Amino acid sequence: MSLFPEEDVNAHYFARSDSSETLGTYSDHGFELEDQYWPTVEHYFQASKFEPNSDHRERIRLAPSPEKARKLGRTRWKAKVRNDWKKVREVIMTRGVYTKCRTHPDIAQQLLDTGDQRLVENSQYDYFWGCGRDRRGENTYGKVLMKVRAKLLAEQKEAESEGSSE
Repeated sequence: MSLFPEEDVNAHYFARSDSSETLGTYSDHGFELEDQYWPTVEHYFQASKFEPNSDHRERIRLAPSPEKARKLGRTRWKAKVRNDWKKVREVIMTRGVYTKCRTHPDIAQQLLDTGDQRLVENSQYDYFWGCGRDRRGENTYGKVLMKVRAKLLAEQKEAESEGSSE
């Protein structure tokens, strides 16, 4: 028996911060949410750590890249992170990913095309959003994607059944 779990062959491993990974938060697929345009899910997620009308939140939204947005989102000495952040961060991430998929049908289809694969954010260092070095992390981002996939699939089935009942 190995110290690390075996790689799941029915899983799609990806890096959330890879801009070429369309299911990641860095992909260049902007969307409108909360009456503002967000260049990437990463911009939306990082900015959401701060109060809606703060200058720091706006700096993050306007950041030239998702890397810069992430860096600004981690500079907590410039602005106070909202008190409920740990409670709402997963909801915020889900909202961003879902809105991205609804804005870009091709991304939604790519997510649906993963079928019943387990989606795994393959981060060596992140044990909350990713699977961590030993693959025993929470994989919260992968779970967010799977929840969004299930919602998109349910919406698709509902639309099909409404279409067939006409």
